[in-house]
Amino acid sequence: MVSKTNQLPDKKLLNVVFALMTLGWLMVLSASIHQGYGYAIKQALFIFIGLFAGFLVLKNPISLFKKYSTHLFLLTLIFLVLVFMPGLGHEAGGSTRWIKLPLFNFQPSEMLKLTMIFFLSAFLIRQEEDIRKPWVGVGKTVIIFSIPALLLMLETDFGATVILAAITFGLVFSAGIYLKELIGLILILGSAGLLFISLNPVRSKRFFDFWATDLWSNNSDKVDQTKQALIGIARGEWSGTGIGAGIQKYVKLPEAHTDMIFAVIGEELGIFGMLGVLALYAFIIVKGFEISKVALQKGRKFSSYLANGICIWFSVQISVNVAMNIGLIPIKGWTLPLISYGGSSLIFAIIAIAILVRIDMENRASYEKQKHFV
Repeated sequence: MVSKTNQLPDKKLLNVVFALMTLGWLMVLSASIHQGYGYAIKQALFIFIGLFAGFLVLKNPISLFKKYSTHLFLLTLIFLVLVFMPGLGHEAGGSTRWIKLPLFNFQPSEMLKLTMIFFLSAFLIRQEEDIRKPWVGVGKTVIIFSIPALLLMLETDFGATVILAAITFGLVFSAGIYLKELIGLILILGSAGLLFISLNPVRSKRFFDFWATDLWSNNSDKVDQTKQALIGIARGEWSGTGIGAGIQKYVKLPEAHTDMIFAVIGEELGIFGMLGVLALYAFIIVKGFEISKVALQKGRKFSSYLANGICIWFSVQISVNVAMNIGLIPIKGWTLPLISYGGSSLIFAIIAIAILVRIDMENRASYEKQKHFV
């Protein structure tokens, strides 16, 4: 039997999310207008699909995701394998990360971020005693993480692997793993990541080019992308040039409507616009951690872990995207959640927000109904 709650969604949280999606659509339109209206039309379609999926999430209890967490995780692993199938997988920029669909290319690694949170949250509850035993919990966690991480590395999707690692660290820490074991886990996975970078000449060159002593005298294409982003932000100053009035997006700034859209926001809406976007994100993340805390206080550990994992995912992805747009770290293909153009990334970001909203609704349900929730 499906448990229901008559609680209404948090209007402030929904308003903030809709504000970000609306701004995102406007910025995608602005950043890609010189290429026609195709990206803006597709982005509107992705928003509609995401909202429809989010509506279905709100109609079902969180216990449903706990029940099918293993099935969803295994299904995602199958999708990660299918990207390598000739005629089905799609390759771009030297990476094979997508499955070709009629409307857009589906990226299983975006689905993995969410299904990994489902699976780990349920796993941590099942293994509550073992997770606190010295190195036992770490060993099991490394095995779980290694399977999808290996597939992501074969796709050369290092960014998704980093997010997956952050989610894993955060969730096992919140479950009560000892600090010594957590540091050991970080060192193991961190060393593996550095090895992966060093063994790939293109990736290692990109990394060391960025950390050159003089950024502005370096002629690498990837470093030039950082330069152009900084030039655009400098043009925007405090209040920006106005939506549609930016010029870096036309020729100078690659991936303006996806990875580098925060630089476009800086140019057209200025520092005030950038700070406004960060404030909206901060509201969602702080609210999400509060939702997790309340769920834990009510003894609903799965919901608490789930909310924690989503907040960790968003925090890391937003931080890295902003950092690379303002020149703090090398450029990496990470979208800005709810704003950047993208099918899979936008749809699963909306679904993740819907799950947060559903957990909050169950937190506020009556005592009689709460006993049906997890």
